[in-house]
Amino acid sequence: MLRHYGKGRTYKHNIYLASILSTVAGIVNITGWLALGILTTNVTGHFVFLSEEIMLHNYQIALSFILLINAFLLGAFTSSYLMERGRHNKNKHFVSYVLPIGMEVVALLLVAFSDILFMQIRPLGLAMLLLFSMGLQNALVTQVSQSIVRTTHLTGLFTDLGIELSQLIFYKKSEERRVLKHSLFLKIMIITGFTLGGIIGGLLFNNYELKTLFLAVIILLIVLLYDAISIRKRFKKDRKYS
Repeated sequence: MLRHYGKGRTYKHNIYLASILSTVAGIVNITGWLALGILTTNVTGHFVFLSEEIMLHNYQIALSFILLINAFLLGAFTSSYLMERGRHNKNKHFVSYVLPIGMEVVALLLVAFSDILFMQIRPLGLAMLLLFSMGLQNALVTQVSQSIVRTTHLTGLFTDLGIELSQLIFYKKSEERRVLKHSLFLKIMIITGFTLGGIIGGLLFNNYELKTLFLAVIILLIVLLYDAISIRKRFKKDRKYS
């Protein structure tokens, strides 16, 4: 799901990736909002709040939005750095995507159990951890899928969806329509996963609050386990025919 890159990557891999990790983002999104009152999966809204606070001369509050924005940026940078480093060293290719997911898992666990680990941590710090984790995830899936899949926000996705729906009216060739339908279905799966994650997360939040994030952690660990099993099967197959 994650380890396949370039020619070895298929449409099915992108569907699995889009469905599962958009669900994770949906869980993080609703949990962050309900617990902290802060957007924690994208930075578009934070630029609006940043502009408003600067206009009102609330520079200390404006600084907090700068920190939130840069937490997402740092996550994306870190994930991309690890991926590029692994791509230039085949021996570290597996580690190159395990590390970003592992770091995301750690960040989510720190937030989920913050009441135990950090009794006095401020909501801003928790939100920065969540945005960092979403930056890690978004950069990872963007690079792995070669910019086909993005899972932490839907604005650009709905733009592409509108464009492709209009193209269905004009594109008549079977191959063109097949490609379009595949692309549309992928986007619908991302939207569905994000929405489903939000609904499930919202329902769980009533009882578990920030510990709702533990569900996102379980999903991420399943993704890593799936890839590890796939690699083991391929290794055994290669040894059998070598």
